[in-house]
Amino acid sequence: MRPRKACRAAALLAPVLLAALGPAQAYSAAAHQAHTITYDDHSLSIDGRRLYIWSGDFHYWRLPSPDAWRDVLQKMKSGGFNTASIYFDWDFHSPAPGVYDFTGIRDVDRLLDIADEVGIYVIARPGPYINAETDGGGFPGWLAVQKGHARSTDPDYLAAADEWLSHIDPVIARHQLTDGKGSVIAYQVENEYYRDTPDGHAYIQHLRDKARADGISVPLTGNHKGIFTKELDIDGYDRYPQEFNCSHPDVWNKLPDMAFSHNPGEPLFLPEFQGGAFDPWGGPGYDKCRQLTDGDFEKAAYENNIASGATMQNFYMAYGGTSWGYLATPGSVYTSYDYGAPIREDRTLTEKYLVDKRLGYFVQSVAPLTKTDEVTDVPAPSSTAVLQRTRRNPDTGTTFAVVRHQDVNGKATDTALITLGGHLDIPVTIAGRDSKLLVADYTMDHQRLQYSTSEIMTHGTFGDRDIALLYGRPGQPGRTVLRYGAQPRVTVLSGAVRHTWNAGDLMLDYTHLGLARVLVQPTGGGTPLLLLLADDATADTFWRVGPSLVRGPELVRTAAYGNGVLKLTGDTDRPTRLAVFDGARAAAVTWNGRAVIGGELPGPGPVTMPELSGWKYAQEPATEDDRTWCTAAGPSLNADLYGYHAGAVRYQGHFTATGGETGAALTVSTGKAGTHLAWLNGHYLGTGRDLGFPAEALKPGQDNVLSVLTVNMGHEQDFHDNDSHKQPRGLVSASLLGSAQPITWRIRGGLPDPVRGPLNNGGLYGEHHGFHLPARPDAGWSITAPATAPGVLWARTAFSLALPPGQDVPVSLTVSGLSRAQLYLNGYLIGHYIPALGPQTAFPVPPGLLHTHGRNTLAIAAINGPAPTVTLTPTGNFTTPLSYADVP
Repeated sequence: MRPRKACRAAALLAPVLLAALGPAQAYSAAAHQAHTITYDDHSLSIDGRRLYIWSGDFHYWRLPSPDAWRDVLQKMKSGGFNTASIYFDWDFHSPAPGVYDFTGIRDVDRLLDIADEVGIYVIARPGPYINAETDGGGFPGWLAVQKGHARSTDPDYLAAADEWLSHIDPVIARHQLTDGKGSVIAYQVENEYYRDTPDGHAYIQHLRDKARADGISVPLTGNHKGIFTKELDIDGYDRYPQEFNCSHPDVWNKLPDMAFSHNPGEPLFLPEFQGGAFDPWGGPGYDKCRQLTDGDFEKAAYENNIASGATMQNFYMAYGGTSWGYLATPGSVYTSYDYGAPIREDRTLTEKYLVDKRLGYFVQSVAPLTKTDEVTDVPAPSSTAVLQRTRRNPDTGTTFAVVRHQDVNGKATDTALITLGGHLDIPVTIAGRDSKLLVADYTMDHQRLQYSTSEIMTHGTFGDRDIALLYGRPGQPGRTVLRYGAQPRVTVLSGAVRHTWNAGDLMLDYTHLGLARVLVQPTGGGTPLLLLLADDATADTFWRVGPSLVRGPELVRTAAYGNGVLKLTGDTDRPTRLAVFDGARAAAVTWNGRAVIGGELPGPGPVTMPELSGWKYAQEPATEDDRTWCTAAGPSLNADLYGYHAGAVRYQGHFTATGGETGAALTVSTGKAGTHLAWLNGHYLGTGRDLGFPAEALKPGQDNVLSVLTVNMGHEQDFHDNDSHKQPRGLVSASLLGSAQPITWRIRGGLPDPVRGPLNNGGLYGEHHGFHLPARPDAGWSITAPATAPGVLWARTAFSLALPPGQDVPVSLTVSGLSRAQLYLNGYLIGHYIPALGPQTAFPVPPGLLHTHGRNTLAIAAINGPAPTVTLTPTGNFTTPLSYADVP
């Protein structure tokens, strides 16, 4: 079913302005050549070299600032991720059938170019359905009025899905690693689809055939619990062990053994494993979600997945972002989609990021991990409180053991004797909720590691020496044993390390505390080893980026050598001492283009935020002239039928009163956190189902106007494949109480913004008149706040910023007040503030959308109350090599 013609013309004026588009090793953007991608029972391989996929999800559409995409992708790459999993949101790109926008903040060609330049692989996930706690699960609003069942072979749905794929697939195909034109290494077909029926299989086969016909040559993946192994190359299994129980962040569920989901002939792929949790309206807040899925959880769960044999792990989310406008589905989340992720919504780094970094560096450094089999005949640890799982590479004999507590909620510290490879009675100390991934019988560059009770973070050959960085919990003992043909020379450069030599084994014993440095020089001129033994916090100060290992800054983004100079870029949050471990390759070092003198890096300069003042106010009228509005055709008032798919929709019903009318019965469907208000002839009736008419408001024998404002919060998702995204929105039905008089309805929704898109704004009077837009004159507005009146009060102010060049200052709008409000910054609906539900009071705004070197306009639409108080709050201050262009 198509939207009513009378309303489509009005609702779709703006889209004529939109642009339509026709139908290993760590990745290096410099290597632009065709590559082969293969896979087997163990892992994915690129050009014959096995690769461990360490991936995180990133939603570009929840970060409306293309220059900030580079920031997040660089942070992911520096933080140990070699892959980004990216949904492409059909809803975000298509305001109407046949109309697609890939410009500005929707320029996915630019996004994939940035990923290529950063040097991070991409798993492309174009749906058609994506879920993602977003409006309609990624289905465009116009799909809500289709007759055919979505996510099936019904012809009208397939035609619409093919239309989307005909636009997005060629973009993805242009960036495939297989063609040497980008970094896309996999393509997910559909999302979380579990219909194991003939039609379900036909649907997935259709999407597979469509992808191949559109030039997709990389492996086709799924997250469909292995149901579609015949149709797809690799079909994985999603898992959220802690579910979304942020209200009880101290309680862990049992960690699953994901080996059950290993399909024969495919790597064990976890397309979505828990990297955080979403928080619903009225929830405890994302700090609790981050506590629930903290670094201890990550380490225990992700190492447990390694013990299960996983070599492709993707964590949802690495960076969540902001459900600005009406991007959010109403049943799950509010504006923030921080998700308790390793990188916060304001793009600052967390303790979780540092744990991901340690593990990500490990899986990319220790190549034998990409091909292992479980070893089941290992003696149990000496303590029954301790669990051990062991795997071994059949080619190299390298052994991996994951050791942790049996009780995931235990708090005790235990020491157990374990067997690691051929090595017996190795003492390992395990604290409550701790986990250790230990390695034995490993050829580590030019060295032979017998075993270590410390964990490897990274290692490599740098210049004339090998360097290995190992770590453990502070205060816990560590032991590392290396084998040499003759006794080497051992020099303890710093820290307290005991070393003994016994029949070819060099044993080093120490306590993890700060940083100990040990230089081991083999007899006979072999490659020396610099062993760095750190506690967790000290290990976190190291960065393995490109060809370098450095220590000190808040973030190292890039590293490259040129003419004997090590060129580093990155961020600092304070004056910092830089240490470079490169085997004396570099004669000089630069930081963000400037020479480093004496190893000192500068910190950021101080910043202050302006106070928001000079507010102006305007009240929306209770009743409007509706002669140009759409006239309802038929009994249904569902806003989607009239082409209005986002935000507020205004209804005005006309009836000739008999004098017996006592009220109106309204059936409204706005989604969770939505609301509605009603008036009769300008007299406020309130909100609710049955609303009484004041006697003085009714005009017997005359035309009466029943005005209803609905604030709709988006469409439900279709996770259960039951067309739930088609639930009506707006005023579903209305009738008079005390009278059978008919009501003739006129409807007005929002116009899609040609720059910000169809989900940015709705049909408020102020939105239609541009109250939220920077260019809108407000000279006639009041300089004093009017008396509180039912309806929508607008408040506006402008402020200028002049942040120091070369600094990144994340900023949030901090809001306090009792009234529901919508916040618009430079025209973008950046937040829904609903104090009656909560919990969100701070709304991060990315640079670019926030003009950090110019003028900004802030507008507020307060609903049924005074405008709230808003302040600008910096949440960080960093030097950075990046700059952020203003977003139009």
